[in-house]
Amino acid sequence: MNMPSLISDLRESPTSPNYSIVFDFERNFDKSIKRQWMIQHWHQAFYYIGIYMLVIFGGQAYMQSRSRFELRRTLAAWNVFLAAFSIFGLCRTLPELAHVLKEFGFTHSVCNPSFIEEVKVSGFWTWMFTLSKVPELGDTIFIVLRKQQLIFLHWYHHITVLLFTWYSYTEHIAPARWFVVMNYFAHSLMYTYYAMRAMKIKMPKFVAIIITSSQILQMVAGCFVSYFGYITRRKGEFCQLPDNIANYALLMYASYFVLFARFFYNTYISPPSKAKKLE
Repeated sequence: MNMPSLISDLRESPTSPNYSIVFDFERNFDKSIKRQWMIQHWHQAFYYIGIYMLVIFGGQAYMQSRSRFELRRTLAAWNVFLAAFSIFGLCRTLPELAHVLKEFGFTHSVCNPSFIEEVKVSGFWTWMFTLSKVPELGDTIFIVLRKQQLIFLHWYHHITVLLFTWYSYTEHIAPARWFVVMNYFAHSLMYTYYAMRAMKIKMPKFVAIIITSSQILQMVAGCFVSYFGYITRRKGEFCQLPDNIANYALLMYASYFVLFARFFYNTYISPPSKAKKLE
C-alpha cells in the first residue's frame, strides 16, 4: 500500500531537504526507468498533439450549429482536481529548490540536476509534472464544448509545453527544477481561480490580474534561467542543459512572454470595447 512514512532527520543526499513525510510511491521512484521510458516514447507527444488539434478544431466546426454545453459542475470538479494536484506538487518540489538555493547557491539550482538525480520526492513530482501535460490538454475541450473563445495563446501554450517537457525530460535538464516549481505555483493559482469561477464564486478583477502577472513573471524567469544555464555552459563550466534545449527554452519562454503580455494589455489595459474575456 502507498502509505506515508514518517522520516526523522533522514536525507537521501545533502541536496535533499528534510521531508517529514515520504510516500511509498515517492520512495520507490526509479529515475533511470522513467528516463529510459521517455527516451523511447517522447515522440508520442506528437501523436497526442495531432489528436488534440483534430479534436479541438473539429469540435469547433461540430459545435457551430449546436447549442453550447453548460458542464459547470464537471468543469468545477476538473479544475479542483488540477488545482489540488498543482498545490501538492508545489509542496513537494518547492522545499528542494529552497534548500538547494540556501545550501548550494543559484548556479547549482540552475545547472545541477540533483532534484531528479538524487532526491526521489522532487524527482517523482517532476515525472508527474511531465506526464500531466497530456491530461491538461482537456482544458481546451471545455472551451470548445462551452463555445467559448479559443485564443491562439491557449492551444499554442498547451502543445509547446507538452513537446518541450517530454523531450527535455530525456536529458534531465537542470533548469527544469525552476520550470517545474514555477509552473506548479502558477497552476495552483490559476486552477483554483477557474474552479471558483465554475462554482459561480465571484472574484474581484485584481485576482485575475495577479494570476496573469504571475504567468508573465514566470516567462521572464524562464528566459533568465535558460540564458544563465546557456552562458554557464558556454564558459566551460558544468551545466546540464544541452545547447539545443537551451535554445528551445529561450524561444519558448520568449514567445510566451510576448503572448501573455499582449493578452494582459488587451484584457486589462486597452479600452473595454477591445478587451478580451479571460479564458
